[in-house]
Amino acid sequence: MISRIHRPSPVGLALLLFGLAATAASFQIAPDPDGGWGARIFPLVGSLAVVMCGAVECFARPTQARTPEHQATLRVIALLIVSIAYIWLIGRFGYLLSTAVAAPLALWLFGIRKRIGLAAAAILCPAIYHLLFFEALGVFPPLGDWFDLLDVFAG
Repeated sequence: MISRIHRPSPVGLALLLFGLAATAASFQIAPDPDGGWGARIFPLVGSLAVVMCGAVECFARPTQARTPEHQATLRVIALLIVSIAYIWLIGRFGYLLSTAVAAPLALWLFGIRKRIGLAAAAILCPAIYHLLFFEALGVFPPLGDWFDLLDVFAG
């Protein structure tokens, strides 16, 4: 029996190309003064993860029913819109509020529909990421121009 040739997924190709571009961009982040990886390690690891996900989506043979291609493409476009809005919101309202809005939206795009889970994401994601990056790792948090919840917490 001759099997059909597997055609790469457009979504997988888009993820792969985006991940490769992000990987190249992460090398533009300056290393630590002592020559270590420093601030570039997280974007680099994240972009390499996107490359791997794109490669899997592109070249793995589906073993179960998949989301129709047009729905998957619409989800990727919606996630891109959420990402751009998230970056804009961070500049205006700071990290905490922006993440509280973007995290449930992203989870909703991935199929999470329970209100309690989305509400938990709105609270837990900003709190956990803040503790991890800004407190434990000492990364400077992006502050909002219009309003920032960190100003309220700091007094």
